[in-house]
Amino acid sequence: MNHNKDVHAGLSGKTSLYRRVIIKLSGESLTEEGRSGISFQLLKEIAAEIAEVHALGVEMAVVIGGGNIFRGRSVESEGIDRATGDYMGMLATVINALALQDALEKMKIPTRVLTAIEMKAVAEPYIRRRAIRHLEKGRVVIFACGTGNPFFTTDTAASLRAAEIHADAILKATKVDGVYDKDPEVYPEATKFEEISFQEVLTRNLKVMDPTAISMLRDLKIPVFVFNIRERGNMKKILLGEKIGTSIRGG
Repeated sequence: MNHNKDVHAGLSGKTSLYRRVIIKLSGESLTEEGRSGISFQLLKEIAAEIAEVHALGVEMAVVIGGGNIFRGRSVESEGIDRATGDYMGMLATVINALALQDALEKMKIPTRVLTAIEMKAVAEPYIRRRAIRHLEKGRVVIFACGTGNPFFTTDTAASLRAAEIHADAILKATKVDGVYDKDPEVYPEATKFEEISFQEVLTRNLKVMDPTAISMLRDLKIPVFVFNIRERGNMKKILLGEKIGTSIRGG
């Protein structure tokens, strides 16, 4: 599965350690702190980050969330069925995916949006071989609607898509600069990990990704890099081998 032995040099002349990666992008990364919807300034900045990595020649897919618009679990208390709420959340991911596609294409980056729930008027249906072919042609592929099933997070969707397209790594964009032993926003004394194993994430019950996703990635031996998306250049630095954020790998 791993292609990282075949380092990849792009238009910039610099060499990425990974040939094909998935960017896990939360909906919250597209909006200002404490607000909802899409910040088009942040959207442009994230698109510019992706464009930088694309220039390295890296094959890139993005799994995008929808929490900035709607989160299924948040409406259970209001009496909406959890499955219905999750489907509503999946539709929110399509809004974000189309916004990101538009921002990237304005930067002359070819893209395709693939959805796990068919909506042919706005996107292609997810077909594994088609997704891989788009990547091979240098297109940024944006995966929307998660796995297409309720009760599964977009973290699990990222893990599943990484396995299906034979990705070499997942870059998980967050609003903090890595994985801590406890919430650094609540506990200033929290300790950051530079590297941690998948098993330790599970044992410590760290909330970096849901347990289903962590278990899957541990078994598949696909490393995860957790980094702060608001610090510009981090995505590119990780792929060039700099120690940014926290790496999760091993048993």
